[in-house]
Amino acid sequence: MNRRQFLQVTSLAAAAGAWLPQAALSAAKPAGVGWPIGCFNRPWIGSPDKPWGYDTALDGIQAAGYRLTGLLTRPGKDEPLLGSDATPEYLAGLKRRIAARGLAVNIGALRIKSHLPLADQIQDTRRQIDNGQTVGVEFLLTFGVSQPSQYEDYYKLMRDAAAYAQERRLKVVMKPHGGASGAAEEIQRCLAKVQHANFKIWFDAGNIIHYTGKDPVEQLKPIAAQVTGFCAKDCEGQNGSVMLQFGAGKVDFPAVFTVLKEAGFQGPLMVECCALGETPEIVTAHARKNREYLERALAAL
Repeated sequence: MNRRQFLQVTSLAAAAGAWLPQAALSAAKPAGVGWPIGCFNRPWIGSPDKPWGYDTALDGIQAAGYRLTGLLTRPGKDEPLLGSDATPEYLAGLKRRIAARGLAVNIGALRIKSHLPLADQIQDTRRQIDNGQTVGVEFLLTFGVSQPSQYEDYYKLMRDAAAYAQERRLKVVMKPHGGASGAAEEIQRCLAKVQHANFKIWFDAGNIIHYTGKDPVEQLKPIAAQVTGFCAKDCEGQNGSVMLQFGAGKVDFPAVFTVLKEAGFQGPLMVECCALGETPEIVTAHARKNREYLERALAAL
C-alpha cells in the first residue's frame, strides 16, 4: 500500500466511525481497570493462645489466588517482619519464604515508637526502612499517632522518614487510623505538616467508618490525588467490626473506586480483612471470595 492508498483507507475508516452510534463507540472501549490486588497476612493470625504462624498466612494467601502480599500484623514475638529487631538472617529467610510461594511483596508496616524521644524514634524508623529495602518492598505503611501530644513529633518523624526512604527508592504512605490520621481534615494536616513529596496516602475506607463514622466517599474526594494505594476492608459502623466479607458492611466500594479512578489512581488494592473462621482453610476461602468481589467491582468500572 502506497501513501496515497493509506490516506484514502484511513479517511474512509474515520468517516465510518463518525457515523457509528455513540453507544457502539462506548461499547468498543475496554471496561474496568486492572489495578493489582494483593493480600496482607492479618486474616491468618489465629488467636492469642493459638497463633497460626506466618507460614500459614503465606500458604493461605497463595491458595486464595493472590500473587502479591504485604507485611502488616506481627504473627508472634519471633516474627518481627520489618521491625527494628529483625536480624539480617531473619530478613533473608523472610524473603525466601515469600518467594517460595511464588509471591511478591510490595508493602510493609512501620511501627512507630512514639513513647521514645524523637531522636530515638528517627533511628528506630530508619532501621525499619533499611529492613524494608532488604526485603524488597516498595511502600512503607504508617498509621499516624493517636495522642495530640504526639502529633508534632510524628510530623517531624515522617519528614525524616520520607527523605530517608526516598534515598533508598522506597515510598512512605499513611493510612487513616484515627487520631492524627482520622479523616480528610487530619490527613490534609499531616500532608501539610510533613511537606515532602515522598509522603502519600494509602486510603482505607473501612477505617474512616470505624474510627470517625464519616462517609469515606466524601472523605476521599479532597485527598484522592494523593492516594497511591488502598487497604480493602469493610466495616459494620463506627467502632464496629472490620472482619467482614466485602459487601456485608457500610463501605460503598464501587463509589470509592469511581472517585479513585477519576483521580488517576493506578492501584494496588491490598485486602486487609475478611470474615474469620475456626480454621485457616475457612479464612482462606473467605479471602478468596473477597478477592473475587474486588475483581468484579473493578471489571464494572
